[in-house]
Amino acid sequence: MLRRIFRQEQQSLIVVNAHRILQGRSLEFSDAREKRDFDFMARESEGEILDAVKELVRERIPLGLQLPPEKIVQAVQVLTPMHRGLLGTMSLNRELQSLLNPAGEALERGGLWLRVKDKVMQLRNNYDKGVFNGDLGRIVGIDKEEGKIRIDFDDKIVEYEADELDEISLAYATSIHKSQGSEYPVVVIPLHTSHYMMLYRSILYTAVTRGKKLVIVVGSRKALAMAIRNVRVEK
Repeated sequence: MLRRIFRQEQQSLIVVNAHRILQGRSLEFSDAREKRDFDFMARESEGEILDAVKELVRERIPLGLQLPPEKIVQAVQVLTPMHRGLLGTMSLNRELQSLLNPAGEALERGGLWLRVKDKVMQLRNNYDKGVFNGDLGRIVGIDKEEGKIRIDFDDKIVEYEADELDEISLAYATSIHKSQGSEYPVVVIPLHTSHYMMLYRSILYTAVTRGKKLVIVVGSRKALAMAIRNVRVEK
């Protein structure tokens, strides 16, 4: 039996709410605690949720945690249930890239621009390079003539040829499925009823428990309630 929690303190609202999700109970939000490590921002439309996520990443989280600009990208991870739609990984990555890393040397791939300093994720195991599905890195060099990219994975520099770039994607926002097994200092979770195909308890539980210091859910109360109620099991 796993009984001891190492990622957060026992009294953490992240821990409290993780248990409440598994029990199918509504989440607890309290101003009384000295350290508020879990918050919910009620927003109804997809556009309002997107604007709130951008405001959190650009202003509120860096200010609240006193993060310098160069630390924001590595500290904050947006986790979303789906890939498509305004609040899917593809749209969120474009929005967050333009917000956090809008200029600089870049390489176009499949309609997507990869820039120096971009946060990226390895999408499948590559034993030759020693990088694995879900690994996060930062682009540190681009050779536009050769179409090559160099990525820093936790102080390990890995070079990708032009025909290997389909192994990586932008990772300012990632799917909750891809986040399994990982942890991040700060997690932001957009939730909307348009995610209804993926609004179920285990997905929400996975997203919430990725956060070490702070978890913020941004979305509609209806979507949150749907996720907590739905006990669909993925095989």
